[in-house]
Amino acid sequence: MSKERYKIIPTVYLVLIRESKILLLRRYNTGFMDGYYSFPAGHVEANETLTQTMVREAKEEVSIIIKKEDLKLIHVMHRKEPNEERINFFFITEKYEEEPIIMEPDKCDDLNWFELDNLPKNTIPYIKQVIQNILQNKIYSEYGW
Repeated sequence: MSKERYKIIPTVYLVLIRESKILLLRRYNTGFMDGYYSFPAGHVEANETLTQTMVREAKEEVSIIIKKEDLKLIHVMHRKEPNEERINFFFITEKYEEEPIIMEPDKCDDLNWFELDNLPKNTIPYIKQVIQNILQNKIYSEYGW
């Protein structure tokens, strides 16, 4: 009898920076960190690559069109939550079409550009850590251990 392998949930995040400002959205009515700011993000679905997921989620969440070849992986975080572990992949791009807007008002109640040195106090702690790591060119971190 074969033993089932341990499962880790892969998640992608979109990092957009322009003129020393970073795009963050405030989670709403999701059941996880509601009222806190994060990046546009989503879970990888079956038969979908990380970059395909990022292209899909960017369109679904903030209505921007990106091409997978324009995405650059800039950070990976191994994150532990009380009942699960995740591998978070953070992608950045400078090329996208359309201006970001809220596409899921049932899950997001604010979308804004914030100064990199003046993030909202209610930014998710592991997102703050990722932003600091990105600014220091660190490509890997761990959170929650």
